[in-house]
Amino acid sequence: MAGDLSFEPLTPVSFLDRAAAAHGDRVAVVDGARRWTYAELHERCRRLAGGLAGPAGGRPVAVLAPNTHVLLEAHFGMPWAGVPLVAVNTRLAAGEIAYILEHSEAGVLVCDPVFEETVAEALRRVSSPPRVVWAGPDYEDLLASATPRAVTPDDERALLSINYTSGTTGKPKGVMYHHRGAYLQALAMVGHTGLSPSAVHLWTLPMFHCNGWCFPWAVTAAAATHVCLPKVDPAQVWRLLREEGVTHLNGAPTVLSMLAYAAEAAPVKRTVRVATGGAPPSPAILRRMGELGFEVTHLYGLTETFGPAMICDWRPEWNALDTEAQARLQARQGVGNMISCRVRVVAEDGTDVPADGVTVGQIALRGNNVMLGYFKDPEATRQAAPDGWLRTGDLGVLHPDGYVELRDRSKDVIISGGENIASVEVEQAIADHPAVLEVAVIAVPDERWGEVPAAYVTLHDGAHATEDEIIEHVRARLARFKAPKSVVFTELPKTSTGKIQKFVLRQRVWQGRERRIGD
Repeated sequence: MAGDLSFEPLTPVSFLDRAAAAHGDRVAVVDGARRWTYAELHERCRRLAGGLAGPAGGRPVAVLAPNTHVLLEAHFGMPWAGVPLVAVNTRLAAGEIAYILEHSEAGVLVCDPVFEETVAEALRRVSSPPRVVWAGPDYEDLLASATPRAVTPDDERALLSINYTSGTTGKPKGVMYHHRGAYLQALAMVGHTGLSPSAVHLWTLPMFHCNGWCFPWAVTAAAATHVCLPKVDPAQVWRLLREEGVTHLNGAPTVLSMLAYAAEAAPVKRTVRVATGGAPPSPAILRRMGELGFEVTHLYGLTETFGPAMICDWRPEWNALDTEAQARLQARQGVGNMISCRVRVVAEDGTDVPADGVTVGQIALRGNNVMLGYFKDPEATRQAAPDGWLRTGDLGVLHPDGYVELRDRSKDVIISGGENIASVEVEQAIADHPAVLEVAVIAVPDERWGEVPAAYVTLHDGAHATEDEIIEHVRARLARFKAPKSVVFTELPKTSTGKIQKFVLRQRVWQGRERRIGD
């Protein structure tokens, strides 16, 4: 009996039960002109569960929607229906959506009418199409006629959601999240970002991306306010920052750049806490965000780790350092978050590299916030964690203070004349040029050296820089062989989460050739 009293399976949907009981009369969700309290959100999610449990038939429910209340409600309604959630990337093509619907065996698709044409094409390619529920009157009618339901798992490691990877190297893989991992990851995000009932979180990070880094559950755990944002428009973000009193937001460094250099940008009246990940933020963007009153925390993780597994945990003693030193420290990936197990940097033979800040190895992770595995792909699961430690594919060093610093993706290392060049290091140097807004550095073929660095640069509006100027700027900061041999001024291809797609640039220059380090 005592054991029954002291154990309850962990599930992140329990946070909504608590928020409704303790903060039921307070605003939970702002979506345009609409507002719902936590009591109303609780009731809507339970009705969503009741309305979809039967049609889903125990199969996953897919959701194709921007950052609206529909996708937020799905993070509670689907688990309460007893079925996994599949949040679909809104920028995918019809064929990619069809593959996900087929592979996940989705029984229902909830989607926003803005994707009507794409969905129609996707459904024509699916052998057994799911039932479609359209956001709007169809969705509201479903809720109104449903009997509230709330099923909780007996096993906290039961399947909660399936998140599909980008699939840049083949078919996307379905990363399986469990209730325990999402519950603990959400609590880690509450602790590390300082969420509280007075917090107002703006949804600049897509909720389909790693279930929004588990922030649908984290913001709810803190009984904070969700402010929905269907599209990241800098002018709209700045309006909401001021009108809704936003205190927290997340996004890739490119999102930070959009905000920092928007026409509407001006110092905020209160500190806004920003979590960024996907790439190391440049010292230049960190300086600019600081000037505007944003406190930036650098996070690191993968789809396979429920989002941020590591955090650049700021030490108070670093406040005494000069701005440049602080920016360098702030750009590091850091240490495992408060619910992660030990982070390792390992050599090819699986042994730990020395903590000298110099020796490069692959980052390996293990812990409560690591996936169950890849859906219907045990071989890929085995390859990802051959010895029980998830290999990230990222190369880094371990500093004497225990903090990890990313050197590069293994596929992004440039091997020029036998010398290894970390593209991240070159990018950081270029990003420090005052005219540069964004930059990506890749390897391009070279008859003499095999491959050499090339930079693709987007300049600030109205700014000017030449190829020679950028190259000399790097040579003044790094070894000459690390400087790019060419600079192309262009718009950079990006994912829906704002990550720069280097693979697109690589494909353009390497088509028909073979690199030593494949994509």
